[in-house]
Amino acid sequence: MANGSFQGLRVLALENRRATEIAKLIRTFDGEPTVAPALRELPVESNQEALDFARRLMQGDFDLVVFLTGVGVRRLTEVVSARFHRDLFLEALRRVKVASRGPKPASALGELGVPIAVSAPEPYTWRDMIGALDSAFGPSLAGLRTAVQEYGTTNPEFLAALSRRQVQWTRVPVYHWALPDDLEPLKAAVRSIAAGELDVVVFLTAVQATHLFQVAEEIGMAKSLRAGMRTMVVLSIGPSTTEELELHGIHPDFTPSHPKMGLLINEASACAVKLLEEKRGAAARTTPMAE
Repeated sequence: MANGSFQGLRVLALENRRATEIAKLIRTFDGEPTVAPALRELPVESNQEALDFARRLMQGDFDLVVFLTGVGVRRLTEVVSARFHRDLFLEALRRVKVASRGPKPASALGELGVPIAVSAPEPYTWRDMIGALDSAFGPSLAGLRTAVQEYGTTNPEFLAALSRRQVQWTRVPVYHWALPDDLEPLKAAVRSIAAGELDVVVFLTAVQATHLFQVAEEIGMAKSLRAGMRTMVVLSIGPSTTEELELHGIHPDFTPSHPKMGLLINEASACAVKLLEEKRGAAARTTPMAE
């Protein structure tokens, strides 16, 4: 139910799979949507690492498997089932401890009948996952032979935290993110931000931020992109996305009470107009007046 209104603000979203859904949401809250996909999801070029994981799992080489995304759970099962007997793989998963980074992998694992020993709490960051593992295993975490299903890109901070706890980890990449085949919408979005033609930008994943700045660098507009974003409202879905934005010198203006797309758009619509006025007012006060 609509609690606020964008009051006609021009809202940029960088979604691909849920492009239609987020555009509809923005309109529901009286925004004018522009959608420029910032990524596409690809299967790993070679599934050998996933298949090696499945073979080793069935041989009893792992004590713990950490699942980071629901899509990753389903893709991994599809890949493995094409080479091995699906039931044997699932039986092997049920024999080890399984950790889930939040409700999406938990839901996918539930569909497969795989019990979950450890689940990260909101907002489901890698730090929350590490905290949950510490709470569940304590000192016995050291030495556990652990497989980590990755979600697009490697998370070096998470792996380093496991190493500090003397965990024997193995990466299991299942899919990764690439730039869209057609970069023109993303390039146009960079130009529109730089020109002050948009009011709000929505980031639902860290990769969206990474790719937006990557394209801006490629067309020589990274500095203009940052300047433009400092005069618009920047929405972040949660801590991981916020961290990535801050690496590029952008501090988000709003994050939702829970890391969900619908809540982000709903809650942001109630305060976006005020945030924009304050942000542009502050920018105007700090801009030197022309002689």
